[in-house]
Amino acid sequence: MRDGERGSAVAESVMVMALLSVVFAAILQFGLVIHVRNTLIDAASAGARHGALGDRTPDDGAARTRELLAGSIPGGADAEVSAAVVGGPGVPLVRVTVRTSMPMVGFLTGPVTLEADGHAFRY
Repeated sequence: MRDGERGSAVAESVMVMALLSVVFAAILQFGLVIHVRNTLIDAASAGARHGALGDRTPDDGAARTRELLAGSIPGGADAEVSAAVVGGPGVPLVRVTVRTSMPMVGFLTGPVTLEADGHAFRY
């Protein structure tokens, strides 16, 4: 081994480990965003089904959605939830819409805005 190459393996491994750490953090952040998105979709759908029952109103569905979000994701109680009856004559649907944002970690800038809708036929 020549003297000019001494210690190059250490430098190379540090550079590779730094790159792998960034890739790992990006994959972890992406997984977290997908998890929160799926949770929003599930809560909006459950709230729409609750609000579509015969003895309930769309506002009851929005309240149920808020309750589910508050118990399932951090900051879920701060999500913007709206509910309304939509659809044409003879086809009433309850739609619950959830909007929230989540901060990004690391090199990704700005918060990510997420929106999910849940629909259910009104009985």
